[in-house]
Amino acid sequence: MAANATHQFLKILSSKALNPTLSSPLTQIRKFPISQNPRNYTSVLQAAVNDNVGSSSGGRSGGLSSPPPPPPPVNEISERIDINPPKGTRDFPPDEMRLRTWLFQNFREVSRLFGFEEIDFPVLESEALYIRKAGEEIRDQLYSFEDRGGRRVALRPELTPSLARLVLQKGKSSPLPFKWFAIGQCWRYERMTRGRRREHYQWNMDIIGVSGVAAEAELISSMVTFFKRLGITSVDVGFKVSSRKVLQEVLHSYSIPENLFGKVCITIDKLEKIPIDEIKKDLKLVGMTDEAIEELLQVLSVKSLSELEEILGSSGDAIAELKQLFSLADKFGYSDWIQLDASVVRGLAYYTGIVFEGFDRKGKLRAICGGGRYDRLMSTFGGDDVPACGFGFGDAVIMELLKEKGLVPELTPAVENIVCALDQELQGAASFVATKLREKGQNVDLVLENKPMKWVFKRAEKINAGRLILIGKNEWEKGLVRVKNLATFEQCDIELDKLE
Repeated sequence: MAANATHQFLKILSSKALNPTLSSPLTQIRKFPISQNPRNYTSVLQAAVNDNVGSSSGGRSGGLSSPPPPPPPVNEISERIDINPPKGTRDFPPDEMRLRTWLFQNFREVSRLFGFEEIDFPVLESEALYIRKAGEEIRDQLYSFEDRGGRRVALRPELTPSLARLVLQKGKSSPLPFKWFAIGQCWRYERMTRGRRREHYQWNMDIIGVSGVAAEAELISSMVTFFKRLGITSVDVGFKVSSRKVLQEVLHSYSIPENLFGKVCITIDKLEKIPIDEIKKDLKLVGMTDEAIEELLQVLSVKSLSELEEILGSSGDAIAELKQLFSLADKFGYSDWIQLDASVVRGLAYYTGIVFEGFDRKGKLRAICGGGRYDRLMSTFGGDDVPACGFGFGDAVIMELLKEKGLVPELTPAVENIVCALDQELQGAASFVATKLREKGQNVDLVLENKPMKWVFKRAEKINAGRLILIGKNEWEKGLVRVKNLATFEQCDIELDKLE
């Protein structure tokens, strides 16, 4: 057979050598994998013959010199790569994934309790969506690049601009208000600290189309509800509350132009991050006088609503809205969770009114969550403004807090059944049993290889299986399976039709 295959192959080779219009047979041969270890090449030659069966060479047989040597072995270059995820990012092996799933389930359940619907957006967005006003820190933290179509795109650093885009896209086709929530991965190239990474997941809840402070009050209530579900109390966490309108009133009294308001907010947002002299220097660069800076810093140090009212008076929107918020907090039942802190402005330029920030009362962690009103965001994207407010709640800081408080749950895998064939010939029967149980809604870990019972019991313990179902030859011939309860170690034989 080998000699015959070689003879046919040489005929093909000689005929194609005489017909230059056909592709080289040597090229075809090299398509077959040849290992470094020598082996019988007859199969390769036979494959070449089979590939050419039925083809007409159009030439004559001719003499041929000795066949060419086989191609040299391909040397595979194996380079060791860094097996860690990129700096600032995370893997989620099963134990970490169980925690993430548990956290997200709580996000979703709280959102459901408050009547919100889930939405999502692309993780890759147009870069223009995030470039709003000069000076925003977020611009320097974008993971952005030009795609192959010449478009500037970015991995989303937050979810709110995508939400605004979706609202504008829907237009007036859906009646307001929208009560939407999302859980999405966000990316920022920033300095890493405890609870701050370059990628994180964020829970957002937003109310679109409600202009009153009741919307902010409900959003804060939803976060309080979430904390309570996890065992966190007002002793552990609080909310600092203020309004961007406080700053507006102070700046207006000193004739600071409105177009500088965003830059002032960004500077004030750094109060706890950089020395006060640096804050004053930055405010002076914006165009504020020494007198205006001193009064502004005095207002920002206020921690009570009555004191703030004494400074600003009671006629402005800022005081009226803050009073209403604190009154609603009392009605919602979370007045012990919130406190006035006039220095809270949040760093993003689009906030326009009430702002709030969740914080660890021991001061060990950065802000846990935060948000506020953004009534003029839509117009920055070319649409009509719609009253809106919302919050962002990252997954990283809350997990640090839960660890700090000893509130991270121990989540083990829970499998109802582990099914094992006692003989390799019964693997099909075991697969049949597993399918029947899955059709009844039970989860099953099917042992896919012929393993000793010691291994099976260790596996059952590892996955926290409730019961072990053994498929043995004698039992199977009688239409039975052996079921062992792994909690009580009681066992019995059950007819397959009665297996529940």
